[in-house]
Amino acid sequence: MKHTLKGWLADNAVTADNTTDKILLLESAGAMNKEDILEKMFAANTGLQPETLRHVVDLYHRIVLDALLEGMQVNTGLFYGVAKFVGVVDGGKWNPEKNSVYVSLTQGQELRQGIAETAVSILGEKANVMYILETEDRKTKLKDGSATAGKNLFVRGAMLKVMGDDPSVGVTLTNDKGEVTKIDDDDITINKPSELTLLLPASLADGEYALTVTTQYSKGNVSLKSPRSASTQIWIGGKPTSGGDDEERPGEL
Repeated sequence: MKHTLKGWLADNAVTADNTTDKILLLESAGAMNKEDILEKMFAANTGLQPETLRHVVDLYHRIVLDALLEGMQVNTGLFYGVAKFVGVVDGGKWNPEKNSVYVSLTQGQELRQGIAETAVSILGEKANVMYILETEDRKTKLKDGSATAGKNLFVRGAMLKVMGDDPSVGVTLTNDKGEVTKIDDDDITINKPSELTLLLPASLADGEYALTVTTQYSKGNVSLKSPRSASTQIWIGGKPTSGGDDEERPGEL
């Protein structure tokens, strides 16, 4: 079965001097969770009862989770997963405040084959769209999502200028426990539509965070009635290795 991804052309805010330079932003087709997947499995008329399908999926999840957290490299064909350690281990002792476990998931052979057979449909131009294109750790100069606590992080994109009086407006960092840290307005040292420079709190522990910019800004410094947001992932203390194609992995199907 061939698939088609749809996208909108948008101005590349990084190259402001080139008005014809565009990027392609994905047109979302919605979202799915496990319940949605189970419904689709049952609708496929496999002859299996819903409770049987749920048991099979739950069992699959448990076996994959157990294997990953026992240190196994897992290759499902769809994805490859391996556990990684994050953070410097001071004094040879594990400190949950500074150290964490990160499971790296990368595309497997089946997913790569599906991508190779996927068509792309350009829907046209979409004006006034908000997005985050990339980040740069000002300390290390890395643009891979790495960030350093207590140092500046540069954020590039479009329609990012933080403005508006809604309480949700601002820049937040959410860790894997759902704890939210809001960056003080004074620590947004550059605040432009195409770029932000953020002084990250020195107290942030190493690990993965969702960086979210929420604003009521629109072109011409017009304040939108309702705020809108854009998010990206960053890693305080450096991005874990991705478990890419050059890593040793189990035999692929």
